[in-house]
Amino acid sequence: MERIYLDYAATSPVHPRVLEAMMPFLGGGVYGNPSSVHAFGREARLAVERARDRIAGILGCSPSEIVFTSGGTESDNLALFGVFEAFVGRPGVGRAGREDPERDGESAGFRGRPHLVTTRIEHHAVLNAARRLEKLGCDVTYVGVDAFGRVDPDEVARAVRPETFLVSVMFVNNETGVVQPIREIGERLRKCGVLFHVDAVQALGAVDFRIDGLPVDLMSFSAHKIGGPKGVGALYVSRRVRLAPQLCGGAQEHNRRAGTENVAGIVGFAEAVDIAVSHLDERRRSCLAARSTLLDELRRRLGDDAIAVNGHPTEAAPHIVNVSFPGIPSDVMVWNMDLLGVAVSSGSACSAGAPEPSHVLEAMGLPDDVRRSAVRFSFGPETRTDEVVAAAERVETFCRMFRNKKYGNPTGGPK
Repeated sequence: MERIYLDYAATSPVHPRVLEAMMPFLGGGVYGNPSSVHAFGREARLAVERARDRIAGILGCSPSEIVFTSGGTESDNLALFGVFEAFVGRPGVGRAGREDPERDGESAGFRGRPHLVTTRIEHHAVLNAARRLEKLGCDVTYVGVDAFGRVDPDEVARAVRPETFLVSVMFVNNETGVVQPIREIGERLRKCGVLFHVDAVQALGAVDFRIDGLPVDLMSFSAHKIGGPKGVGALYVSRRVRLAPQLCGGAQEHNRRAGTENVAGIVGFAEAVDIAVSHLDERRRSCLAARSTLLDELRRRLGDDAIAVNGHPTEAAPHIVNVSFPGIPSDVMVWNMDLLGVAVSSGSACSAGAPEPSHVLEAMGLPDDVRRSAVRFSFGPETRTDEVVAAAERVETFCRMFRNKKYGNPTGGPK
């Protein structure tokens, strides 16, 4: 039985071109420390800076505005905690962490408690960081979404206070694929003079955008979602933003992120960004075809009443679709689909095994049976139509088995 991978939103296989680009830095050809001044170090430093230039050119920003990190989670944390610390405790810093020469030598001087605005549907890298900020004395407003999972830009703007140091809204939701109105939110925040951070981990390679065409100040990225290696990512930091480093160590990344750079990972990241963006239209068409085929097959095999598609009907990224099978618990479906050779998930890979249903679907106000039976299917450029058809067939097989109570349970828990 052929195994079928439909969990690209969790991670993706490394592209052959990416692996080829990384090999000189993994196999011993180039192994110097980029901070070393000798020829070995300079060779590694050149590779890092070329990758930085390449990524910046593709994404539409200055190379100096790219900070390499260990991935999307660190990028999100660096944005929230870095701006927070700059806002509350650094001299010469004005409202929202922007440099203010007229206040040189003064404290931030805000009135009241510092305030963060985010949404109820963010990735846990943002939500858990926000909860920690609350423990550090920060007020947090969690903006809701409509039944389709979209944020209202006006509601975000209304949540802003004089003490707001940052607003953080994800570009593409990692569970539903819903695309948020980032431009509209950013335009409103520019009028308020508040910094705007966007988690773009699921948007890169799925949505057509350039940073210089969006009103954003910080943006998070991850390599392994787009055919790059795990353990590397980036944070775009506008030159207008003061960011307090969150790692104590050396002066790497212009004193914004200490630690020896992951040279091989950074080189691979740049190659992956190039491939993802240059083949964006092709990737979108491929994923849209897979999405359409899956839904058509499920409806044909199970009937319209047996499934519910969660998310926005039009404002959605092509590579993610969230489907509920009311009456079948998500974990039971995921476990048994794995037994049938199909890899899917019940939501974010970072929250796998969580006993509670999706916080994203809860924020959308969906019924309990819909929330508790949701499964995420996600596609990549390698996904074939015949694989999607076969996956739908195996879903049908399991649904029949479930109705007849003839299915396995690999965890040993209740059926």
